[in-house]
Amino acid sequence: MIKTFRGNLASSGTQRIRLSTNNGLTGYRIVKFQVFPSTPGSTSYENVVQVYTEKPDEVTGTVTFDNPLLIASAYIEGNNANNATDQFQVVFDHVKFNQDIYITNFDVDGDTEPINYYIELEQMDLNLNEATVATLKDMRGSQ
Repeated sequence: MIKTFRGNLASSGTQRIRLSTNNGLTGYRIVKFQVFPSTPGSTSYENVVQVYTEKPDEVTGTVTFDNPLLIASAYIEGNNANNATDQFQVVFDHVKFNQDIYITNFDVDGDTEPINYYIELEQMDLNLNEATVATLKDMRGSQ
């Protein structure tokens, strides 16, 4: 089963997607992650959108793939002159998780542009061992 989430996220903002259950036997994996500008063609934008398994202490435009809490990252850049092709990059890990996730947005060029996001999660049943491992990874902050 695929569950979808979408929203509009302010610059330097964080949104929580509630996924945790009482028994932890429901797991998820990212299958699609996309971002889209809030005002395409009318303003310049340069956003870094990231997905974490724990709420980050601060929202920045720095992407560090060796951070075990980071499970997805997207970068989108465009301008209002429409004289250059917009750039879009997205990377996500196929790791299983069973806790809430957090999406952050940082407008790199300082214009405080919000961004739209769309994320598809594959929902799956976890056996007791998988649920325990996923929960412990989230608690320890390691993958």
